[in-house]
Amino acid sequence: MNQPLAFVHANAKIAKNVVIEPFTTIHSDVEIGEGTWIGSNVTIFPGARIGKNCKIYPGAVIAAEPQDLKFAGEYTTVEIGDNTVIRECATINRGTSDRLKTVVGSNCLIMAYVHVAHDCVIGNNVVIANSVQIAGHVKIGDYSIIGGTSAIHQFVNIGSHVMVSGGSLIRKDVPSFVKAAREPLSYAGINSIGLRRRGYTTDTIASIQEIYRIIYLSKLNNSEALDKVELEMPATPERDEIINFIRNSERGIIRSGVSKNVEIS
Repeated sequence: MNQPLAFVHANAKIAKNVVIEPFTTIHSDVEIGEGTWIGSNVTIFPGARIGKNCKIYPGAVIAAEPQDLKFAGEYTTVEIGDNTVIRECATINRGTSDRLKTVVGSNCLIMAYVHVAHDCVIGNNVVIANSVQIAGHVKIGDYSIIGGTSAIHQFVNIGSHVMVSGGSLIRKDVPSFVKAAREPLSYAGINSIGLRRRGYTTDTIASIQEIYRIIYLSKLNNSEALDKVELEMPATPERDEIINFIRNSERGIIRSGVSKNVEIS
């Protein structure tokens, strides 16, 4: 769309049916997919790759240089999938030499005032609520939801189908399929409601519950608990995802916040 009150660099690649509202600035080396809407006063810097049918609301800044003193001007990008909504004043920074890109998947909702720092990888169908601050090199798995005003430490890994309560300080890795709450951030059961909404069967949910009973409610250390899970629980994609996540955790996982005498759900 030819919007005379917006600046669109001649080298930007804008697909058909893209709407660009007044007072927006789109620099060179930007690609925007079909059907995307760009609101007023948005700034899109070089290196942005934005998918189809996205919505980017006023004040958002996409692909600004990373806030990292080690950044030396290397060529990096921001990649945003299809059907993702980025609300007012959110900021998503380019990558550094670590991963060379920052990624936000498809069908995500990035609410107002969220900051996604350099080299983050956010999966598909993720919801990041208002004012969440995400430091560099963070990974967030598919279908996870991060409550508003939370802060995520650099290099933290959050698994898939996770629910984190609002106002959380996330310093440790959060394994897949769990709810996390309290301070310090702790395991608060599995995300059974979210799993049911996404079609997980009762048997699968029960299996995930049993795995986390062994991990968090036994008196075994993580290595012993994972060995027990691998020995006693049948192999499933969910079991293997949990085992691999915890074994590969570099920061360590969140602690148990559940009483040994409390049934978890």
